Amino acid sequence: MRLGVLDVGSNTVHLLVVDAHPGARPLPAHSHKAELRLAELLDGDGAIGPLGVDRLVTTVADALQAAEDKGCEDVLAFATSAVREASNADKVLTRVRDETGVDLAVLSGTEEARLTFLAARRWFGWSAGKLLLLDIGGGSLEIAYGIDEEPDAAVSLPLGAGRLTAGWLPSDPPDPAEVKELRRHVRARIARTVGEFTRFGPPDHVVATSKTFKQLARIAGAARSTEGLYVQRALSRKALEEWVPKLAAMTVEERGNLPGVSEGRSAQLLAGALVAEGAMDLLGVEDLEICPWALREGVILRRLDHLTSTEDVALN
Repeated sequence: MRLGVLDVGSNTVHLLVVDAHPGARPLPAHSHKAELRLAELLDGDGAIGPLGVDRLVTTVADALQAAEDKGCEDVLAFATSAVREASNADKVLTRVRDETGVDLAVLSGTEEARLTFLAARRWFGWSAGKLLLLDIGGGSLEIAYGIDEEPDAAVSLPLGAGRLTAGWLPSDPPDPAEVKELRRHVRARIARTVGEFTRFGPPDHVVATSKTFKQLARIAGAARSTEGLYVQRALSRKALEEWVPKLAAMTVEERGNLPGVSEGRSAQLLAGALVAEGAMDLLGVEDLEICPWALREGVILRRLDHLTSTEDVALN
């Protein structure tokens, strides 16, 4: 069957169309995305302003039309931290539903971490052993750890690259004092949760998802995206520590000229790097591997699991 998954994130609204069958890997057929940066459009009261809501409704309608054009039987639509934490979330969701017919499911931070962990587990398989997962989005950082498909520990922290850039790094290039303050804030926030993961012992494999980690790995020498999903891509803490001061000294335009860094994400790269460096350091991670699958694939896999279990019940 052909499914669409519509991810209303803090940076982008992304429709991924896949050909999906229970027991098989979902095969991507089409991708449609638009950058909204909702995390940066919150007003002083934490609400998504009228312009942001208008753009969201239009973008969701466009994505729904793209899904119809591509023959999707169903669209799994969800929203993450930017909508989840907006003070006017209920009004935003109601307007999206009334004007587009799309009923956005709002994932909690923990659900986001668990579904991303499921995707990573399915990608790397059981042989990967105990997995530690890191994911940096526009609004939040997710960390999950476990040996099964359900993690033993999962947390979501308000340390997304877009959120931190908007709130902590107003200057371009950034003021060294701003960078120092943000670094202190990030590490203090991550340190509160470290014990929830270290009590399980060291992981066998550390993996990371998200555009931020992919871009950091790319500037550190990882393979281009054009070389395919199955090329191993890694990021070492040593390489990241060498890049952080370089990124801090660059303007947004200069970061946008780095290999693999898109113009729309270049402003957020420094904040994302500080979060990645802090998480790897405090969790004792020397090296990690980039996972091609993330939250959207986790949502699809969970849906396929549900379909399979429903069919099994029907057969019995």
